[in-house]
Amino acid sequence: MQPLSDLRVLAVTVFLAGPFLSMTLARLGAEVIKVEIPGRGDPVRGNGPFAGPDGIHSEQRSEQHIATRFLKRSQGVKSVTLNLRTEKGRELFLQMARQSDIVLENLAPGSMTRLGLGYDDVSAVNPGVIYASISGYGQTGPYAHQPAHDPQIQGMSGLMDINGEPDGPPTRVGFYIGDLVTPMFAATSILAALREKERTGQGTYLDVSMMDTLTSLMLMENLEEDMAAGIPLRTGNNSRSGPTGQYHASDGAIIITAASDDQWRRLCNAIGTPELIEDERFARYQVRSENAEPARAEVQQRIGKMTRVEALECLSAGDVPCAPVRTVPEILADPHFRDRGALRPMRNAAFRNENGDGEIDEVVAGFPVLFDGQPLPDIPGAPALGQHNAEVFGELCGVNAENLAQLQSDGVI
Repeated sequence: MQPLSDLRVLAVTVFLAGPFLSMTLARLGAEVIKVEIPGRGDPVRGNGPFAGPDGIHSEQRSEQHIATRFLKRSQGVKSVTLNLRTEKGRELFLQMARQSDIVLENLAPGSMTRLGLGYDDVSAVNPGVIYASISGYGQTGPYAHQPAHDPQIQGMSGLMDINGEPDGPPTRVGFYIGDLVTPMFAATSILAALREKERTGQGTYLDVSMMDTLTSLMLMENLEEDMAAGIPLRTGNNSRSGPTGQYHASDGAIIITAASDDQWRRLCNAIGTPELIEDERFARYQVRSENAEPARAEVQQRIGKMTRVEALECLSAGDVPCAPVRTVPEILADPHFRDRGALRPMRNAAFRNENGDGEIDEVVAGFPVLFDGQPLPDIPGAPALGQHNAEVFGELCGVNAENLAQLQSDGVI
């Protein structure tokens, strides 16, 4: 199944947020054309290590050796090189945009407009285009023109203030959450805009802010009430309300959820402390939240006497939501993710081997949704810089081999 196979996407995207959106649409079947700077490409291409036919190396040994970060972030896209600062480069871009359903960009706000390739310029030649811009703070507002990557957004959004130990400093989430969650909202909005286009024939401009995304998600929690009640916002691996959180068995950590009166009853019965169910400190959700520390201490006292396996067996038998706190090596060794397509082999489209696109001994993200019980089909590995120049410019712009050589000589591609 490739539900977006009838869509073409033109992407001026760099680093992570834009490329992840591009890759998501490609994973769903769209043709995605990534426009890169001639001779340089996406800045991530320069950040090693580099994977090629002879393995992974700290230095780039050939054009077939591509940065592993780029391989993770640009699966399934086609790469063309185009100097958008030249008149001919802009002309070719608009030719491609005229024949595209979606245009993506995540440059600094205003960059595409200054190049003459903003929404107004593109919609003038393609009124039905869906044009999405991802930026740190949005295209408007007092922060719009401040440079920002995910670390700044985690700080500015307030996310770091609620993450970390109670007596520790504000703490960054351990992966680029703003760069990765924001494209999900962008993808949903693009699909909604396409549905609107079916009704009206008109395109849409989408202004997608990383900071707005994280702050809106963070305030799904009742933080205002917690602050008014004097509850610390940073609670480490524990919930701000009640005994949900991490517990330490004799040989490892587990995580338990007891987020309702019924779950608390099940937890107490499972660990052999039924008397805690009627304890006035813990009998109802609200008082249990007010006495979260002693509730956790009671649970820890019992869990600490068990091995991790014993604790999980005991809790599972009592229908208590629980799980081990696993390591990354444990995750990588678990066949579950490959069986469901959530993790895939890393592939490099710049060379081929017996498995098709060059397979590298690492993993990339798949798509964590099954369609009719099946993972989405494999897509090509990430491409070499400009690998699809002849194909794309030939098909969409009528550029032949002689023209292509001239454009390269002129510094356009």
